[in-house]
Amino acid sequence: MASSSWYEVAAADPQVPCFFIFGDSLNDCGNNNHINTKAKANYKPYGIDFPDGATGRFTNGRTTVDFLGSYILYLDLSLSTQTTLDSFFFNVFEFAAEHLGFDNPIPPFTTAKGEKILQGINYASGSAGILDETGKHLGHNVALGTQVQNHQITLSRIVARKGDNETAAEHLNACVYYMAIGSNDYLNNYFLPDHYKTSNEFSVEEFATHLVSTYGDRIRTLYGYGARKIAVVGVGKIGCVPRTMDLFGTNGTKCIQNVNLAAQYFNKQLKKLVVDLNKELKDAKLIYINSYGMGDGDPTILGFKFITRGCCNPRGDGQCVKDKVPCSSRREYVFWDSFHPTEASHRTFADRTYKSLLPSDSDPFDLHSLAALDLGIKSGRRAEETSGSGRFKHRNVEFFMVIFCTFFLNRKILDVLGFWKG
Repeated sequence: MASSSWYEVAAADPQVPCFFIFGDSLNDCGNNNHINTKAKANYKPYGIDFPDGATGRFTNGRTTVDFLGSYILYLDLSLSTQTTLDSFFFNVFEFAAEHLGFDNPIPPFTTAKGEKILQGINYASGSAGILDETGKHLGHNVALGTQVQNHQITLSRIVARKGDNETAAEHLNACVYYMAIGSNDYLNNYFLPDHYKTSNEFSVEEFATHLVSTYGDRIRTLYGYGARKIAVVGVGKIGCVPRTMDLFGTNGTKCIQNVNLAAQYFNKQLKKLVVDLNKELKDAKLIYINSYGMGDGDPTILGFKFITRGCCNPRGDGQCVKDKVPCSSRREYVFWDSFHPTEASHRTFADRTYKSLLPSDSDPFDLHSLAALDLGIKSGRRAEETSGSGRFKHRNVEFFMVIFCTFFLNRKILDVLGFWKG
């Protein structure tokens, strides 16, 4: 059975002073745990591969923003009797990426307090959308507008800790703001006519216009609160989600084309919004992350074998059945439940978000470049501290110590060594 281990190497200084996250269940880390909704994931088998267990993340382990926020060394210890010395080191070095560099995951708004708020807050809420009514048939959630309001509360707390508005503004201007929302406005609104009227009130094109207009207003409000580096993530291939295919039926096709087409209409207008806001907000920079385009290609090339079904046993609404044992080969699944990606999928997306694999992955540049961008904003941080170039050198010793200890102390590897000697 596959075994994978994560080791977080102690950071010197993060690439940016703070990281703020707005979104839905793809990046919720516990904001829905104590509200009245079916859209929550604070029970097993969610979190089966996360160090703290079931925290409210809608996956088996880490989410995209967990990866983006941390410096994480990934050791793949999926070894077998066929493992050779060469393939061992290939697996070990499979993923060792420096992202934004925070020591710990960014905490949810519901529990964040004290000095932790200075490094960022995660406001994302399962089933939430750009529109206030989205996902409400499942119970309560924190819509994007309310998430932005919650950030205003955080802002006042940061001002109190920094001592004055100017110092707080300098801090916030250098942070990265990550916004990934919109899928639920389709899957838990527009394409559920039994619960919502939007499909009768808007054509697909009109609905995209309505969503993006509202989204733009929320971004402008964040700008007013000090946001200057903003990453806006498009909607992925929601027509290829297992739950969508179950509801609509594929008729022999791989995905539900009209649902994917709706996502494309939205993304086209969202990308234009980013261009327009870059012209409008002169001292800010926004980037567009092409999650839909990252879904192109053959996932089996990355080692995925199961594309159309989730790893866990799904309930009628697509989430995992409580306490049911999931699949063991989780790295081979694209989806964890009938809606959400596995940790392995999140990792792939985070990697391409931080540093683009293809020019089409982001526009005008990737998250790494956004974080390192000098917007001419006054800050006491030295250039070498924010660029990240010096930080990797400090971690080299720690990196190879982890490799050394893992190689010689991991019991599974010792078993494999026997085959090498033979």
